[in-house]
Amino acid sequence: VRWCTTSDPEQQKCSDMSKAFREAGIQPSLLCVQGVSADHCVQLITAQEADAITLDGGAIYEAGKEHGLKPVVGEVYDQVSKVGTSYYAVAVVKRSSHVTINTLKGVKSCHTGINRTVGWNVPVGYLSASLPPCSRWTPPCRASVSDYFGGSCVPGAGETSYSESLCRLCRGDAAGEGVCDKSPLERYYDYSGAFRCLAEGAGDVAFVKHSTVLENTDGNFDYNDFELLCRDGSRADVTEWRRCHLARVPAHAVVVRADMDGGLIFRLLNEGQLLFSREGSSFQMFSSEAYGQKNLLFKDTTSELVPIATQTYEAWLGREYMHAMKGLLCDPNRLPRYLRWCVLSTPEIQKCGDMAVAFSRQRLQPEIHCVSADSPEHCMERIQAGQIDAVTLRGEDIYTAGKMYGLVPAAGERYAAARTEDRSNSYFVVAVVKRNSSYAFTMDELRGKRSCHPGFGIPAGWEVPVGALILKVNRSTVSEFFSASCLPVNNPKNYPSSLCELCVGDEQGRNKCVGNSQERYYGYSGAFRCLVENAGEVAFIKHTTIFDNTNGHNTEPWAAELKSEDYELLCPNGARAEVSQFEACNLAQMPSHAVMVRPDTNIFTVYGLLDKAQDLFGDDHNKNGFKMFDSSDYHGQDLLFKDATIRAVPVGEKTTYRDWLGLDYVASLEGMLSQQCSGADMEQGPPFHKQ
Repeated sequence: VRWCTTSDPEQQKCSDMSKAFREAGIQPSLLCVQGVSADHCVQLITAQEADAITLDGGAIYEAGKEHGLKPVVGEVYDQVSKVGTSYYAVAVVKRSSHVTINTLKGVKSCHTGINRTVGWNVPVGYLSASLPPCSRWTPPCRASVSDYFGGSCVPGAGETSYSESLCRLCRGDAAGEGVCDKSPLERYYDYSGAFRCLAEGAGDVAFVKHSTVLENTDGNFDYNDFELLCRDGSRADVTEWRRCHLARVPAHAVVVRADMDGGLIFRLLNEGQLLFSREGSSFQMFSSEAYGQKNLLFKDTTSELVPIATQTYEAWLGREYMHAMKGLLCDPNRLPRYLRWCVLSTPEIQKCGDMAVAFSRQRLQPEIHCVSADSPEHCMERIQAGQIDAVTLRGEDIYTAGKMYGLVPAAGERYAAARTEDRSNSYFVVAVVKRNSSYAFTMDELRGKRSCHPGFGIPAGWEVPVGALILKVNRSTVSEFFSASCLPVNNPKNYPSSLCELCVGDEQGRNKCVGNSQERYYGYSGAFRCLVENAGEVAFIKHTTIFDNTNGHNTEPWAAELKSEDYELLCPNGARAEVSQFEACNLAQMPSHAVMVRPDTNIFTVYGLLDKAQDLFGDDHNKNGFKMFDSSDYHGQDLLFKDATIRAVPVGEKTTYRDWLGLDYVASLEGMLSQQCSGADMEQGPPFHKQ
């Protein structure tokens, strides 16, 4: 096994370890190959000129993403606090300050060193992911950090135009030498130095690891004088780092090529650690003291090496760290050359082609390439296979993309607010009834009532309420559960008559129960009208439908005199609520559409492109010749994005399909999908999932 080293002292330690292993009869033999840096070693391993090296989290990310290397053996530290194969990156402030994670802009910052995991990669990656979008967190990140903080000490920031700001708080040694050096000459270097920078009042926040404060407050400083900044905007005692941190930082790990046997590497190292990690042994695997350096081959704080079960860089690094690292990937030199967008129809192909040309004329990167697919599921398959990169999907398709194909949201849509009662990025599904003190049934008493639905397959009027009811009613079919309904449908074959019983058709009584506007009770307003005119006793609609049709907002004769206060909502907990209380009393919050991508895609690149593009093309009245959120020129609706979109928005903390959709929506959707009706069941009621 050819081990790659990055310095003369490390090469010497490797040679001594090779000799010790050989004399102990450990097989296979260990050879040492010297590179000039960790990056160079990764290149040597990729080229099959070396086999293994121990890397930190950031280097593991690069080696895995760019070169396909895999982690096979992990280091374990700090057995006392049971942190094991990880530690935690934290942001520390003085208890007397008023700084929070949301008010860091303009404060003075203390960092362990440039490109260090805890002191640089995690906080800068976290901030670039959580605060300014990638398109505005201008690379290289040093420029953005120098603008963001009100002065810093970042040892090793180097001779750049940003050094004045990034080195402003550094002090050097007692003689003033080595200012801003990435070495012990700079008193504010490394974990202890960054904490000292805060404790001595030079900085307002220090980015260190979870143990730093307790390790440095025995003498001059009391740890009770400091607090941690939590991601939710709160603060916590310095002992609460498990719940209040910026990211769990993975331990260093040995990486090898994908085709190498990780078990072989562990057996080799395990035999070595059994003999050479004890005090008094002829060679010390986990000590670098004899070579005048620290952390050679392995971190000196390593207590043991363990095999890694899931040998992928994503699994080893973990979700928090992956999220932070992706925030660093804004460098234009590392952007993909193009983004392949999935399109599903001829009008969508035309709009996508125009979008690609418009973006190109403005020199937006990456370029848009339009790729056709047959269906949303086909898009998902091709994205999973790496043949396409992105597609915009609605709620139930987002669920399928996440659950079945492992895709994740990269950007979302925010919609125009129709009224002050509306929510700009989504809407709520509600069960509406008339206010009636003598006949006030609850959600738990719906069996046998008459129901109004906007149409079969419409999410807010069918999938969500029926999915929620299935969880309550022991999977009865809808036609058995309600005594009568109006549930308009396009294909009435084998359709139970009770589901059309309340429908009225057009003004001449024709087209009864058809799934279009010829049925007066079709659609959200139609379902509400079904309730208003006493055909039904409960209507399943959007929360906005009530406000759209009351208090003078709809002048049609059936709605002109309606007052919103004459209606109430049924809550899942059995209570009733005012129609204005839809946020607390609803069946689910309907998610806005989202752009879905593979989990290894840099979501900040995707959102960054859309964010810059919408500044140029997002307004329907823009002078640049293309309208991102308007499909009228292509004789279609909702092409590439919903036409109601006013902005593309970042996903923030909602980085999985479940986070994006919300627990209530997922529960109701899974309730629908759990009832897979067979053809025989069609005599009793329609299927509970959208065909």
